[in-house]
Amino acid sequence: MPRVIHFEVHADDPQRAMRFYAEVFGWQFERFGQIDYWSIQTGDAASSGIDGGLMPRRGPRPPEGQPVNAYPCTIEVDDIDLYLKKVATADGKNVVPKMAIPGVGWLAYCHDTEGNVFGLMQPDPSAA
Repeated sequence: MPRVIHFEVHADDPQRAMRFYAEVFGWQFERFGQIDYWSIQTGDAASSGIDGGLMPRRGPRPPEGQPVNAYPCTIEVDDIDLYLKKVATADGKNVVPKMAIPGVGWLAYCHDTEGNVFGLMQPDPSAA
């Protein structure tokens, strides 16, 4: 069956967005040729997960309070409370508070510095 193999972050300010993701998650960025596009390495090739890209936003930023109209990416973390602090320190925002997904783990949704929604998931089978 088809799987997601790549994701893209759209940014009003690509340099600011790259600083955010590097500071919070340690992601690495490399310019792709001569165009305004950067490849994102989210981990080593031996671990599960996907890599992506970052590009300037095409069109206006979605207004605050608009329902999510995208495929938000969820990032697995080992300590969701620590990463919620990292997000805030890097000028991001927690927009849906940490909640238990019974038998799965802890989930929260955040905005990056560009207003994009992403999830944080701490696996924990005892979450309730």
